[in-house]
Amino acid sequence: MVTAATAFQFKVGGDKGWTKPTGNESETYNEWASRNRFHVGDSLYFEYNNDSVLVVDHTSYTNCNVADPIFKLKDGKRVFVFDRYGFFYFISGKRGHCLAGQKLIVRVMVHPAAAIGSPQPAPSPMEDDDGDGWDSFWGPLPHNSTIKQTVASYFMTALGGVLVMMYLLM
Repeated sequence: MVTAATAFQFKVGGDKGWTKPTGNESETYNEWASRNRFHVGDSLYFEYNNDSVLVVDHTSYTNCNVADPIFKLKDGKRVFVFDRYGFFYFISGKRGHCLAGQKLIVRVMVHPAAAIGSPQPAPSPMEDDDGDGWDSFWGPLPHNSTIKQTVASYFMTALGGVLVMMYLLM
């Protein structure tokens, strides 16, 4: 049985869009992201003027480094679709805007209805809390969690096989 998953589009920044914070905002981009649940297939809609959105790694996010993005969204109105689960990092492409707070971390989860295949895991988002409050939103992240999950999966598969064999031999 195949179940269709519903994808949602989230507008970053609400009515004002993707803009440099002025200090009068009621919440940061990361506070907004922490209130939402993003799944594979969902998308972010960025609307902006005289700017761009850079998809970067954790180090570039932390350091507001605009020099070597993974991907660049430009042209004022763009949609970014999440094609995997894990963490995604976005910063403004305009120098100085990221340091002012125009940056966003999104945690994408596997949608239960879409968990038929085995999506590739994302790289580890961070090794420890770097003071941006991310741990307060999602809790501390275990080191090498992908490896631990894989080992646990193999163990549970083997244990299940042993139990089936024991049942058949009874």
